[in-house]
Amino acid sequence: MKLAQMTTSSLIRFDITDSNKENVIRKLTEQLYDEGYLTSRDDFYKEVLEREKLSATGFEAGLAIPHGKSEAVKKAGFAVARLSTPIEDWESIDPDNKVELVFLLAIPEGEAGSTHLNLLAELSTRLMDKSYYQRLMEAANSNEFIEALDQEDNHNVEQPIQGMDRTVLVVTACAAGIAHTYMAAEAMEQAGKKKGVRVFSEKQGANGLEDEHTAERINQADAVVFATDITPKGKERFKGLPYVQTRVAAPLERGEELIDQVLTDPDGVVESNGEEESSTTSNKKQGVLAEMGQAILTGISYMIPVIVAAGLMMGIAKLGAIPFGLVNEINDPSYATSDNELFVILHHLDKFGFLIFQFMYPIFAAFTAYSLADRVGIVAGFIGGLFAAGVHYQYWGVEEGIPSGFLGALILGLTAGYIAKFLNEKIKLNKNFQAMKPMLIIPAISVMSIFLLNFYVVDPVFGGLNELLRVTIESAQESGEVVLSTIIASATAFDLGGPVNKAAGAIAIGLAADEIFPLTARVLAIVIPPIGLGLATVIDRFVVGRRVFDANLRVAGNTSILLGFIAISEGAIPFMLRNPLITIPINIIGAIIGSVTAVLLGAIQWYPLPAFWGWPLVENIWAYLIGLTVGALFIALANIFIRHSLIKRGRMTVE
Repeated sequence: MKLAQMTTSSLIRFDITDSNKENVIRKLTEQLYDEGYLTSRDDFYKEVLEREKLSATGFEAGLAIPHGKSEAVKKAGFAVARLSTPIEDWESIDPDNKVELVFLLAIPEGEAGSTHLNLLAELSTRLMDKSYYQRLMEAANSNEFIEALDQEDNHNVEQPIQGMDRTVLVVTACAAGIAHTYMAAEAMEQAGKKKGVRVFSEKQGANGLEDEHTAERINQADAVVFATDITPKGKERFKGLPYVQTRVAAPLERGEELIDQVLTDPDGVVESNGEEESSTTSNKKQGVLAEMGQAILTGISYMIPVIVAAGLMMGIAKLGAIPFGLVNEINDPSYATSDNELFVILHHLDKFGFLIFQFMYPIFAAFTAYSLADRVGIVAGFIGGLFAAGVHYQYWGVEEGIPSGFLGALILGLTAGYIAKFLNEKIKLNKNFQAMKPMLIIPAISVMSIFLLNFYVVDPVFGGLNELLRVTIESAQESGEVVLSTIIASATAFDLGGPVNKAAGAIAIGLAADEIFPLTARVLAIVIPPIGLGLATVIDRFVVGRRVFDANLRVAGNTSILLGFIAISEGAIPFMLRNPLITIPINIIGAIIGSVTAVLLGAIQWYPLPAFWGWPLVENIWAYLIGLTVGALFIALANIFIRHSLIKRGRMTVE
């Protein structure tokens, strides 16, 4: 198959006169759609613009290769525009680049190993050849352009320079896994020939690992360059080698300089953790906040399946118990030995769902630490998560323990990661004792550090916060229904099932039991945040322009809506962990607005049944539903508006 079979003459445009990048991409997208390459022009266009914000797709000598990987692509292909008016403000590796030749690559989501993707990779590599590029620019019409696509200069194949005595390995990877990945590899190989250095490149692209570095090649290498915009796979293979970590576009700007740097002034040495074979390479260019954000995102991605599994089991149990009128009684231990096998199954589903929820914070904290310190951080992170979940109280004989919840998991997970990372970098042992470091020394010190941090700081701080809120709520009992509703809703929405939420619940239920104040504000504040945040991800899919939630949060949003309707507020925790300074205030304000609206309109609920099966028991159900809708919509729209504004100002990114 030839490159010409990846396009058609109607996809080669010489008639586009726009001098605006977005307009050019839009017209090429429409052409791909008209030729049957796309199922949705808008979805693909948005994905391409998303990719444009990650890194420059303009290169040099007038070339730009925008591209998008999307479910809207039916088959891989490309469209081309040769512009009569060069675009001077196209973000490019060469700041003086004036774009006049644009290749728009359409890449199917999830496709790997196909001939089509191999050809797109080949196209990216060929465009590095100046004579090949010049022939494309000189083509008089679309037919000549297509003929030139498959013309190669065999005489340009360079022979290896004799006497090369140094070897540098390169690993390249970009978000889409096509253009930058292969062009960076080609640029490093060309730079190596000019410098008299052997350069071997491994491409970690859409087709998986190509030209993978063998153990023999790694043993003979002098250094390794990681030119990646995403975390490279298998860093531990390069233990002991000097390395440089840089962006995937850097070889196109300064390939020879990178070779000099990695051989004379590297960022560091890829270290080994003994038998664990973990690497602790660090990127000098990455700030601490960005590093923490990436670690939190990693923890969230591993935590989401736990929330989904737990919520699904509890949801099935409660929905299955509705026809029997046992929705709130099915968790009673007596049903574990019931003569009705269905009741036994529903009981255990509910209980095991609750049990799985207890591992939400340990999993989050463990993989947050893992992102920072690799495998040596997992143990301390997991134990920190157990502390955050309050598992330790039963062993201390404390009946009413105050777990630190999601904030504790966040603090303890990050701390565990940084402690383990520090120990792994600073502790140096004889190679005969290397196995002691990951198996004994690092776990012992990091776990003890987490224990002391939790005992002296985390638990007391959140215990004090819990007590303060309890006193505040109790003192507000005579302040009127609006003030009391505001305080109860705020505390309930603050940490989504955490210690503050539970304190508010205990007091609110006590007031309702004594017939002092109904539970309306309490039950609404439980369901409004998860439904509102889930609704935000749904609305986000239909907003023109870039999305404000990453793929993990969009998945979590679907679950959050479902769990919100069955009164499991934990479905919204991934949003809170990812952006607590945004999510917590919006949740609180939304819960207050919704709860107070319902109370003022006359909604009254005395029973602790926040899930949808309890709504028919509410007095003035329409007022209740109006309050729920108002609060959820506020949270959804406020999240989209604020996140969009921050992204536009460059203060937030969608990973």
